Amino acid sequence: MYHKENSIVYLNGKFVKASEATCSLYSQTVHYGMGVFEGIRSYDTRNGTKIFKAREHFERLLHSAHLMGIPHSYTVDELIQLSYSLLEKNNLEDAYIRPLLYMDENMSLQVKKTSSSNLFMAAWQWDKYLGDKRINVYISSYVRPSPKSFCIEAKTCGNYVNSILASTEARNAGYDEAILLDQNGNVAEGAASNLFIEKDGKLYTPPRGNILPGITRGAVIEMAKEKDIEVIEKLFSTDELYAADAAFLTGTAVEVAAIKSVNKIPYKKEFHHTITFEMEKDFKNFVRNYHDPAYTII
Repeated sequence: MYHKENSIVYLNGKFVKASEATCSLYSQTVHYGMGVFEGIRSYDTRNGTKIFKAREHFERLLHSAHLMGIPHSYTVDELIQLSYSLLEKNNLEDAYIRPLLYMDENMSLQVKKTSSSNLFMAAWQWDKYLGDKRINVYISSYVRPSPKSFCIEAKTCGNYVNSILASTEARNAGYDEAILLDQNGNVAEGAASNLFIEKDGKLYTPPRGNILPGITRGAVIEMAKEKDIEVIEKLFSTDELYAADAAFLTGTAVEVAAIKSVNKIPYKKEFHHTITFEMEKDFKNFVRNYHDPAYTII
């Protein structure tokens, strides 16, 4: 699914076949989850092949590495150019890009002064993660990690065990995806996505602090403001989630995914008359018209 016989990946300064890429089984990332990554999409736009918000994604990757103390020597511009080269070598336009900074051999629980990291980057065709239908979500029994126990705004490998547990629980219960609460019982986010609810013509989304502030989340806020739709960042309860007119998830993999029901309680407002419907439609148009003049594949 993720690579074919002739798929090319980037690994530590070289483009190699995916089947030839290897890493140490003694890596601190393999054993303890000490690594950072990004999920990025490219689109075949009217302006050529464009990586959506490439600069913002790679800035976040390097910021995550800084927060976690992971050493590297890359710049944002280098990473952007590598990602476009990767798309070109694999003849990809609409694609998902996965850069990963992972650690060398280290069985200790410290990042040592002699520690070093590796850069792996792959790309493949990957459809919208939750599909195009409206989804049924489940309020998970798992909660988001406390910001006092973790670098919550770092997109860190080990942190996604929490997401896997919540998402698997939801799927096993017959739902499409999970919604997680924070340690105080407020609504936080999806298993790997941000959440918006709609009420009386306004959008509400949880504030920074217990969430990973997504790149797509930021793009949706920009789009809403351009349409004079008020976006309020605030904590809200499960009761407010149930009582909303509509709701949706945002993220690179899911893009904009409209929610049909929460714990089998459906939203009652006619979907085609919601802001959620407009945001889903507008986001598709937004990415197909996206323009970044500094980087392109013709």
